[in-house]
Amino acid sequence: MREATDLLVLGAGIAGCSAALRAADLGASVVLVAKDELGGTNTSWAQGGIIGLAPPEEGDSPDLLASDIESAGAGLCRHEAVRLLAEEGPRLCRSFLWERLGVPFDLNGQATPDPTAEAAHSARRIYHAKDATGLAIQTALSEAVRQHPNIRVQERLCLVDLITSPHHCVSPERIYEPIRVHGAFLFDPATGEVEAAMARRTLLATGGLGYLYLHTTNPPGATGDGLAAAYRASARIVNCEYVQFHPTALYVPGKPRTLLTEALRGEGAWLVNRRGERFMQKYEPEHLELAPRDVVSRAIFQEMALSGEPNVFLDLAPVAAHLELDSHFPTVMAACRAEGLDPARQPIPVVPAAHYFCGGVLVDLDGRTSLPGLYAAGEVACTGLHGANRLASTSLLEGLLWGFRGAEAAVRELDEAQMPDPSELAPWRMPESPEPTDPLLIDQDWGLIRSTLWNYAGIVRTGARLERAKADLHYLNHRIERFYHEAGLSRELLELRSGIICARLILNAALQNPESRGCHYRVD
Repeated sequence: MREATDLLVLGAGIAGCSAALRAADLGASVVLVAKDELGGTNTSWAQGGIIGLAPPEEGDSPDLLASDIESAGAGLCRHEAVRLLAEEGPRLCRSFLWERLGVPFDLNGQATPDPTAEAAHSARRIYHAKDATGLAIQTALSEAVRQHPNIRVQERLCLVDLITSPHHCVSPERIYEPIRVHGAFLFDPATGEVEAAMARRTLLATGGLGYLYLHTTNPPGATGDGLAAAYRASARIVNCEYVQFHPTALYVPGKPRTLLTEALRGEGAWLVNRRGERFMQKYEPEHLELAPRDVVSRAIFQEMALSGEPNVFLDLAPVAAHLELDSHFPTVMAACRAEGLDPARQPIPVVPAAHYFCGGVLVDLDGRTSLPGLYAAGEVACTGLHGANRLASTSLLEGLLWGFRGAEAAVRELDEAQMPDPSELAPWRMPESPEPTDPLLIDQDWGLIRSTLWNYAGIVRTGARLERAKADLHYLNHRIERFYHEAGLSRELLELRSGIICARLILNAALQNPESRGCHYRVD
């Protein structure tokens, strides 16, 4: 057990790195924990862009941006969070990411960022770096945190649990005290050891849970680890029924789904059926392909149900008529050509896929959770910004802004930390005779979780489907929890435990909410 650091940041995407850099700039000692090698985050997978400052001729304003966010959020947005991001976010994007870190956004003739349009945005305000914006941002952030003298980076460590008093204290008398967070237990797959990382303040930035669904644009590590740990620590969690599906992921049978950026439709791409007919006018005649994601995803789902086909198609011919596809969308073009597809000559097969978790650990405008000592930012947190459905390109900006604000609040409140003596904490105990971890069983359990959520708690839901899913996963939860306590730890087992907890959170929330709103759509 090391001496407590000022701030322990769990997760190294845009929210975690931004928080670490801001706290370090304010003089705090920071430990930044990455589940994989630094840079291997969901942020790196983001293609489309981040909201920045629009040029004057666009007539953009905080009021207009706030209106777009509220419209997409289907009446469930937290107004204070929307106003905060609309007023502070675009300026922070420009000053921190472009001016300080030098993120290589695409530039115009005046050598300033050249924003583009995206679905449901009223102005061209999206900064992008070709179609690999997230990777460009993550690369700059990773380099900055490695160079900062106040930040110690720890890679390839898995979150086991948050360290809380009284839960992890030896003395039973501590049970009467309020719950406080003092760091985290971290598992090192290379050594098989669990370490207690003590901290005066802890910030969760562990990302989302898209891997819980059969079709997802997220990497395999998006298993809801932080959300599950916060739940076990008794943090308040909200809006778990709101899982956003991206309308267009490349559909190749037997292959992982590859995101096809929103910017393609922003530049004019059409959604068509197998006969080459546009169909969005049947579902959203005003905005067509530029309708909010939940609307477009449901339209595709309904079109697939009508046709009996496993996918629809995205036609890039309207984009190719005025843009050079290879220079503007190199990631998309490379992914398609790797599968023998030529988007310039033929429509691309697409299917909706789980993309973003709009719920999470409830935080205030400064990233504080309901537990003293714990803050959260990014996809694991619920600021209320997104409401029932997220507007395109808001997630990176939210992670940046709340990473900053959470770090600032944590540093301001360092003196309030009430750290237990290390001797008061119970040591981590491994099973004396652990059961072997069978990869086949873990794969089988993941298959059940992912197919169950996709089929019963996906784009279109009913009470009967949700009840069936809850029953199917009830027994699986007990089996996984028993296995967790009796087997030797592994990354795969920790992720599976997180996955089943988060799956049940989604199902319970969806069952308790009979109202269709945003990306929670019940046909009953």
